[in-house]
Amino acid sequence: MTKRFALGIFDDEDVLLHAVENVREAGVKIYEVFTPFPIHGIDDAMGIERSRLPIAAFFFGLTGLAFALWLQIYTLGFDWPMIIGGKPHIALPAFIPVAFELTVLFCCHGMVITFYAISKLYPRWKTPVLDVRSTDDKFVMAIEVNENTDMNKLTQILRENGASEVNQKEMSKF
Repeated sequence: MTKRFALGIFDDEDVLLHAVENVREAGVKIYEVFTPFPIHGIDDAMGIERSRLPIAAFFFGLTGLAFALWLQIYTLGFDWPMIIGGKPHIALPAFIPVAFELTVLFCCHGMVITFYAISKLYPRWKTPVLDVRSTDDKFVMAIEVNENTDMNKLTQILRENGASEVNQKEMSKF
């Protein structure tokens, strides 16, 4: 499946930020913006909703806590009961360090896996890059185009909003 993109190349992040707002107001749907470093406020300008990743983090942490408590209660209470220092078999205060560590471990690993899956950052031989300059010093606004898109109007909108150049690119794997 091949996708075609119109790429607006910008030299300054402030110009890009205002261009994103103006292009969206003109009714153009922006596919993605690629920048060499994070830009504060670009999410709001693009209309991206707040991530639900913290909810996933909470449930991964809860799973880690439940697993830690189950493991310790089962191991020390039923499978291999030992009397250590005169404490009862199920001594919850002694379980706090292991429970904390497994909560953090499950949360971290779950978040990394979830983030990679949501971002479609799967292992691959070659990562598709629309414009290699976006990893160095340029800011790229990618707009998906089809046969109904008026490229002259789109080029004019991007140029009016500060794009130093406008290119077209086809990507087969994206």
